[in-house]
Amino acid sequence: MSWISLDDTTTGNPIGLGSNLTFSGSGELDNGWGVALSVAMANQDAYSNTNVTVTIPSLGDIRIDQGTSGTGIDRIDDVTPNVWEEAYGTGLSTGIDTVTGTSAGSTIEYTAASDLFGDGVTFRAAYSPKVGGSNAGDKAGSGVSTSVAESGFDLTLQLSEAVTGVEGLTIYTGYSEVTQDTTNSSTDGDKEEKTIAATYSVGSVTLGYQWSKEELGRSAGVDYYENDGYGITYLINDDLSVGWNHYESSQENITAADVTAEATSLQIAYTMGGASIRLAEASSKNNVYSTAAGKDRDATTLSVSLAF
Repeated sequence: MSWISLDDTTTGNPIGLGSNLTFSGSGELDNGWGVALSVAMANQDAYSNTNVTVTIPSLGDIRIDQGTSGTGIDRIDDVTPNVWEEAYGTGLSTGIDTVTGTSAGSTIEYTAASDLFGDGVTFRAAYSPKVGGSNAGDKAGSGVSTSVAESGFDLTLQLSEAVTGVEGLTIYTGYSEVTQDTTNSSTDGDKEEKTIAATYSVGSVTLGYQWSKEELGRSAGVDYYENDGYGITYLINDDLSVGWNHYESSQENITAADVTAEATSLQIAYTMGGASIRLAEASSKNNVYSTAAGKDRDATTLSVSLAF
């Protein structure tokens, strides 16, 4: 349940309700392999994601995923610390672009078992045969897609303190490449995305920074996006925490003027038994990469969730 106040635009009715619904289950096959299923619906009965994960001992997880997030480089699109949501995720409608890789299409993702790379290393590889097509039903394909995106792959690596040698330090890195139809008049190359990030926890404080770049392979319009994100959180006690998060995304255009969109948020989160209360004060500039009037916004968002 949420209440939002937008100072620089029309709020309308400020009361919101989350109607997300997820079915999940897991078990083990006779040969010792694990299997897990998740079917998720987003707000207002919108299809979100379905995935099946098979765990093969000493080899790793193979996940078949159908959705718009949660695999490949999109797993680590923004790992800067926060106590509730990203700076741009509290109702400002910023339109900020982050790395997504192959997650727009149905994907096959492999997560290597720790036996292969050792403790502290999480390696994943994702592949989509048609990034521009997704959400096909059983015994069906996605059909013809108007997207120029063809097949693609993502590689991600996460190194914890067991590898970095610094207690509390975690490093993330990822790369994605999507083949694109260069016969299209607006496309002259493949799409490439890359990111690197680090988070550091010491006592009750967690700090983080992330850089990412998305080169679109276009001959007109937007050339690339380059992003920087920062965050810090402080755990006051087991129930109360505060955090500050800032994100900048520069849209570099081939012919038009370049525009940088920004979002900043100060948040507080409190838990009391099964109740969670979150409050965010947020502001943004140049929403949807536009400098037109009305593209700067301020928002106050209050959220209450109950678990029972």
